[in-house]
Amino acid sequence: MGKTTDLSNYLIAPTPDNARLSRMVKGSDHNGAPISAAVVEERPLTIYLNSQEIVTAMTIGDYPDYLALGFLRNQGMLSPEDTVTAVDYDEEIETIVIRTAHKTDFEDKLKKKTRTSGCAVGTVFGDMMEGLEGVTLPSAELRTSWLYALADKINRTPSLYLKTGAIHGTVLCQKDVPLVYMEDVGRHNAVDKVAGWMLSEKVGAGDKILYTTGRLTSEMVIKTAMMGIPVLVSRSGFTAWGVEIAQQLGLTLIGRMRGRRFICLSGEDRLVRDADPDSIGEESRKMRRQGARDD
Repeated sequence: MGKTTDLSNYLIAPTPDNARLSRMVKGSDHNGAPISAAVVEERPLTIYLNSQEIVTAMTIGDYPDYLALGFLRNQGMLSPEDTVTAVDYDEEIETIVIRTAHKTDFEDKLKKKTRTSGCAVGTVFGDMMEGLEGVTLPSAELRTSWLYALADKINRTPSLYLKTGAIHGTVLCQKDVPLVYMEDVGRHNAVDKVAGWMLSEKVGAGDKILYTTGRLTSEMVIKTAMMGIPVLVSRSGFTAWGVEIAQQLGLTLIGRMRGRRFICLSGEDRLVRDADPDSIGEESRKMRRQGARDD
């Protein structure tokens, strides 16, 4: 992999050495030789909005406050007008309660739903689509030099993604600087953690870029738009519905970001091609192997 990224610019960086997030399991390889492999942990987290149970998500267990806040915000269950009065997390029973000053519109009509860690079954409520009706994304500039710099820095950042492989990362960036790097077993969880952090810290979205290791699905596009971020970038590929929604919203959607190569299928008007692709090196063999797993 070569030299790793300087983590000093990160406001939140991955913690691959956190013993609570992964463990070693003994097994054997294709030749029958004994091996030890790092595997990521999964834990249930039940999210309540005031007295209403909303969802049980499978997660690695870090940043439960950001995950819960971001999930509720991205699902449209917390509006900008709602005032969060408390965030109560009980580690023993793996439950978190988000309390608001007034009862929200969603508590009476929602039934319990369960979201698993499977990549294709992230929960999408119909209210998310309704929440997009008034979304207008800013006409921010996106330089290709920033994209290349971000991909290089993020790919060299020590992470659970590189350590275990069975996980997704989502990184909030500004220009060519990665700021907040969240990981989880589902890409939807990772992006919700970023959204929760932004909500907690009152961080603006208009000049931000969201980078993910996972596929660019409809859910990822919707969540990015709900957050007000105009650019979504991935190492991996696209789904047709994800592209269609991005085009409708005017969101810049870039996939297959590997080495010097990328594909833009929406929002190309924001792109400023200020870097020569021929001056950009190819990815390391390890990152290419990891990228193949993303697909």
